Amino acid sequence: MRRELLEKEIDLVDGVTVEYAEGILKAKGAKGEVSKKLQFPGLEVSTKDGKLVLSIKNVGRREKMFFGTAVAHAKNVIQGASEGYIYKLKICSGHFPMNVKLAGNTFSVVNYIGEKVPRILKIKEGANVKIDGDFITVEANNKELAGQVAADIELLTRLTNKDRRIYQDGIYIIEKNGKEL
Repeated sequence: MRRELLEKEIDLVDGVTVEYAEGILKAKGAKGEVSKKLQFPGLEVSTKDGKLVLSIKNVGRREKMFFGTAVAHAKNVIQGASEGYIYKLKICSGHFPMNVKLAGNTFSVVNYIGEKVPRILKIKEGANVKIDGDFITVEANNKELAGQVAADIELLTRLTNKDRRIYQDGIYIIEKNGKEL
């Protein structure tokens, strides 16, 4: 069953300006500029009365799926430009005292499970990483970037061929954008 039109209005936060051109949605706000490619078949994006309006015509099952994805991406872009995204990680070391260092855009873990060679990660452009005792904070205005950097840090201390019930050392995500896990 097809509908004629599906439309959604998203309120813009004060201080955020949005523009859509050639399939790219750009938002500028207090945390900077965020852009996202939104090229879905039949998607129309416009602004009116301080709201972002997304609409799609001749809606079937596939178009409804695209539309929901476009709305979620648009909300993430607006929130990223106004507030940004914060991920928190915790350093857990029970067997060996693990050292975590940040030098420029290089993140390194030294003495992980007694290893002689440090594990090194290059932090992606646009993400800010801070180490405060046993906690690591990842901040970015792009949700995908913040999540990927936090996941890369967590995967840096991935342990193979050991019993996870005994060796629980590592770095783990404990909070995603204000939501505790």
